[in-house]
Amino acid sequence: MNKNIQKLSIYKLFNKSKKYSIKWSSYFQVYEKIFSRYRNKKIKFVEIGVANGGSLFMWKKYFGNKAKIIGIDLNPKAKKLEKNGFKIYIGNQSDKKFWENFYKKEGKVDLILDDGGHKNLQQISTVHHSLPYIKDGGKIVIEDTGTSYVKKEFNNPSRYSFINFAKNVVDAIHRRSPLLKKELNFYSKKIFLVEFFESIVVFSIDSKKCFQNKEVHNKAQNEWAIDYRHNEYFGKLKLKLDKKYGLLNKRSFYRRIIRKIFYKNFIFNFLDNIKIKKIFRELEN
Repeated sequence: MNKNIQKLSIYKLFNKSKKYSIKWSSYFQVYEKIFSRYRNKKIKFVEIGVANGGSLFMWKKYFGNKAKIIGIDLNPKAKKLEKNGFKIYIGNQSDKKFWENFYKKEGKVDLILDDGGHKNLQQISTVHHSLPYIKDGGKIVIEDTGTSYVKKEFNNPSRYSFINFAKNVVDAIHRRSPLLKKELNFYSKKIFLVEFFESIVVFSIDSKKCFQNKEVHNKAQNEWAIDYRHNEYFGKLKLKLDKKYGLLNKRSFYRRIIRKIFYKNFIFNFLDNIKIKKIFRELEN
């Protein structure tokens, strides 16, 4: 065990929990990073997959007395934990109706931590059915996303793995860029940030920050900055054109022509891709 992790307050609470629990050692540093600002605040925290309840006691101590700690599990025996002050729901996280009934009773929540069955449908369902009910400033946290790479039992990697779903969410939030020329959808209107950790993916929810992006500039005059992104191929030619005609510094008809010449030419893309493939090979090895 890493000594720095052993010093974390969340890990100490995990060790002292009165009920049995299992976690991966690297998770505690992620917990501290993403959850510390919610401590001692009036929040609703939901954990899917409570087992013996050890982690529920950890969260109760970590977040403080103002927090409402809610557990979800398939095992009816988990209901016994309600005598310790937790609210427990028994149900299937893959079931849309379960989530509808859950949020009808609980209303909106601040944080969801999915430590449930870890199958693609289960993890994806948690995000999809919970997204409308997460308060701005809240998070959906999916644990054990390493199962997206495990063949036995989880049938991954596949096109429909949770990690591929999360990558599609990244694509969706880029709809806010005017460069894509796409309308905002349900995900791009709600998810402000996606964070990837080893075996954990965090979705930060804030609809107020999820607006259509626009290009802005200040009032100062552009003195010398020009577009050099293809400078390695035709830098001298571009510089001569700019010195003679001043075209590259203007948002004009001429600049649009030059952009088309340089940006859409397959030769430049081909040359770039040769270098990129080398980097990809190093990444995959």
